[in-house]
Amino acid sequence: MNEDPAGRAELGKRSVRDLPVAEGDRVLVRVDFNVPLDDGRVTDDARIKAALPTIELLRDKGARLILCSHLGRPDGRDPETSLQPASDRLAELLEVPVHQAPDVVGPQVRSGAQRLEPGGVLVLENTRWERGETKNDPDLAKQLASVADAYVCDAFGSVHRAHASTAGVAELLPSAAGLLLEGEVTTLRGIIEAPERPLVVVLGGAKVTDKISLIDRFLDEADALLIGGAMCFSFFRAQDKPTGESLVEDEDVEQARKALEGAEDRHARLLLPLDLVAGTEFSADTEVTELDDTDVPEGLMGLDVGARTAEAYAKEIAAAGTVFWNGPMGAFELEPFAAGTRAVAEAVAEASGTTVVGGGDSASAMAEFGLADRVDHLSTGGGAALELLEGRELPGLEALDDA
Repeated sequence: MNEDPAGRAELGKRSVRDLPVAEGDRVLVRVDFNVPLDDGRVTDDARIKAALPTIELLRDKGARLILCSHLGRPDGRDPETSLQPASDRLAELLEVPVHQAPDVVGPQVRSGAQRLEPGGVLVLENTRWERGETKNDPDLAKQLASVADAYVCDAFGSVHRAHASTAGVAELLPSAAGLLLEGEVTTLRGIIEAPERPLVVVLGGAKVTDKISLIDRFLDEADALLIGGAMCFSFFRAQDKPTGESLVEDEDVEQARKALEGAEDRHARLLLPLDLVAGTEFSADTEVTELDDTDVPEGLMGLDVGARTAEAYAKEIAAAGTVFWNGPMGAFELEPFAAGTRAVAEAVAEASGTTVVGGGDSASAMAEFGLADRVDHLSTGGGAALELLEGRELPGLEALDDA
């Protein structure tokens, strides 16, 4: 993976590189350790590894590190969502002891932070065990800030939320962006502000309404916008084409109709699938039907783009100066309907231009197909990446000290 892809934009916020940190200073670092667990073990440590450069930079300065993160969506204190497994994996990666606090805030957290030696690491418990976290409770933010001399945010996947451990605490301490956050923001902004042309954007997934703002923006900014996934059926329904039993919601059809009506006068070429692969039900065991076009008969549901579509999209990607991909082309978790997503993933991996994959299912697909290390930038944040590209403010980023 290229650690410095072309097309970076200005961060506008202080970087951890420029944060004054003396030996022994306590630095609260908001990381994204929202990782999958199985029987108390981390099954995918990509997000933990992504935080290592910032952690190691601060340890090299002699800082005492207090890390905080959420994991899952617990309703209060829930041992099943403890950060202990993430702490254990971090210790293995750093090859140093990592101390796990029993709470998010409180006396034991304060004493644990005080006992740290320079370069030591303490991980607080799941921030969402505290109900004030998602409400950006000022008291919780003050308690978090009380254990540190400075704050670094390196949790790109969480900066689109105004939580106590992101926006709240950043207002109370000298603050900076970590290396991961810095790289995410400058790379994704660069797609809009300074892309190598042509800019080809591939959007998939289920709902048009979830990505209509992104579609609208890229109709102006991109050179080609390729639509796949279940959202294509809303576009087909808007064109009065038969969609069979395919996933379509009325609100998505109206949004798709507006996008189609405005596309003719916009900069980007809007491309829809040319053919489809269908089944009678959402199952790997369903009877598979390859359709020559995009008309889905009654009793069938479209579950992947077809071979002609995959070839056409791959050619667009191959000719691109910059590629941004977010959202699978079909139900790639079902092997009979994985070919379209695999074709796009392989095209992105082989592209000569700058390639950026926008997290979520797309990142999972790249990993599943063994192609994750062949992308210039693989984003760690799905929702945050989309909101940034839409041009929306990210509260956890905006709260950091300006450069």
